[in-house]
Amino acid sequence: MHATKITVVGAGNVGATCADVIAQKGFATEVVLLDIKKGLAEGKALDIWQTASIASFDTKTVGSTGDYYKTKDSDVIIVTSGIPRKPGMSRDDLISTNAKIVKEVTEKSIEHSPNAIFIVVSNPLDVMTYAAYLAANVPSNRVFGMAGILDIGRFKSFISEAIGIAPRNIQALLLGGHGDTMVPLPRYTTVSGIPVTHFISEEELTKIVERTKMGGGEIVELLGTSAWYAPGAAAAQMAEAVVKNENSIFPVCAYLNGEFGLRDIYLGVPVKLGREGVRKIIEIPLNEAEKALLYKSAEHVRVVMKVLDDMKMF
Repeated sequence: MHATKITVVGAGNVGATCADVIAQKGFATEVVLLDIKKGLAEGKALDIWQTASIASFDTKTVGSTGDYYKTKDSDVIIVTSGIPRKPGMSRDDLISTNAKIVKEVTEKSIEHSPNAIFIVVSNPLDVMTYAAYLAANVPSNRVFGMAGILDIGRFKSFISEAIGIAPRNIQALLLGGHGDTMVPLPRYTTVSGIPVTHFISEEELTKIVERTKMGGGEIVELLGTSAWYAPGAAAAQMAEAVVKNENSIFPVCAYLNGEFGLRDIYLGVPVKLGREGVRKIIEIPLNEAEKALLYKSAEHVRVVMKVLDDMKMF
């Protein structure tokens, strides 16, 4: 069996949670946790490793302060680096600082792991994925962002509470940018194959859609910082799909080249995820209202992409 190595760059709340979930699931041989803060990655990696006998896993967790050589020959690199979102701060406010961080992290990572798949978690998500793509200079199928799985996780949890059915029985889909312009699709939402509207009124479902759109902000207001359990677990699930060559269909932030009538943009869409990364973008039929919302979301993302382009970093 091929030894699988996964690097998580950024040992903050999201990165450490992601590393922990990957270790507990046991689909990687080694997880390298890397950070610029002295001792942080080493300490968290050691703490996770010391749960191995308790949680019954064999994945070795290793920490490093800025030594990218330790990440050499990683199969998957998960980028969680960047400053967190603070109360009152929009995702767009983060772009200047985080774009520089993502650029440096990606360039140093690709130097030691030229064949790696990149999963970006840093905010603002869509544009940071674009920054990583420009920095990596590899085919776009190998660089994509985690957003849709997190947003759908929130959507499903709210529906579950409203109708009293286990979240795992709910199938859902959403499109668009990660943030307030995301496009949940109630028409593609079912409970064990039964349309969700059988269980809930259109009015209540609309309220859930709106809560999902503001889901990140709700957590920020409660905690004073961004979420980490759900984002960390979502990134780990994407890494698992790649490593195990699952060909799972997930909504991810992927590079569009004409799909959905959009081109040269990173945006949330359903894809088939396997060993090569994004194997196929699944282009689903949309009605006029859904298309309008998707294009509005794309316009919002393009505005922030232009901010990055105008910084002339690449």
